[in-house]
Amino acid sequence: MRLLLVEDDRALVEGLLPELRQAGYAVDLAADGREALYLGENEQYDIVVLDLGLPLMGGLDVLERWRQGGMTAPVLILTARDSWREKVAGLKAGADDYLTKPFYQEELLARLQALLRRSHGRVDNQLRVGDLTLDEEHQRVRTADGRAIELTGTEFRLLRYFMMNAGKLLSKTRLTEHVYEQDFDRDSNLIEVYVRRLREKIGRERIETRRGQGYVFKG
Repeated sequence: MRLLLVEDDRALVEGLLPELRQAGYAVDLAADGREALYLGENEQYDIVVLDLGLPLMGGLDVLERWRQGGMTAPVLILTARDSWREKVAGLKAGADDYLTKPFYQEELLARLQALLRRSHGRVDNQLRVGDLTLDEEHQRVRTADGRAIELTGTEFRLLRYFMMNAGKLLSKTRLTEHVYEQDFDRDSNLIEVYVRRLREKIGRERIETRRGQGYVFKG
């Protein structure tokens, strides 16, 4: 899943980045409102973490512009402000959830997972497709007979995106955009390599190739 982190506090960013990446997110960064506005309007994100107190353009203004432009990705706002009015304003501007600083990183990760599940129409607290259950905490997948299959970081990100979008036709370009970070080589054939590795681990029949179009993950 590709995540946009909009935060100008360098210390907070340096603390969050390893945790977000370890949790399987490909993270792009923006340190001010104008950069955040541009990225949100021109890139495809699965979820956004947005600080309200930003230089150049405030977080609420950025969020309103995103929503007016049709951006649908779930947004979790961060705020150091204690006023309930600020939280209400954020929700009215189009936020899906909020956290007040300081916060526990474990809570942030749990809220992000919940937002992603809801945005994909899933209410279960685990990601299941057919007889596969994704263990997001330990980055492995379990079969119906209880067998645990270990995944590398990239395999986990790719499989999670497949399972979140089971039954949908996903192009290689779309998979690359949602699995890798902004500075990744978009012309790379690595997606094909990792699709092959996933097939070796969970079965070839689960990922169908549509020649010239992309892949479909089956339950």
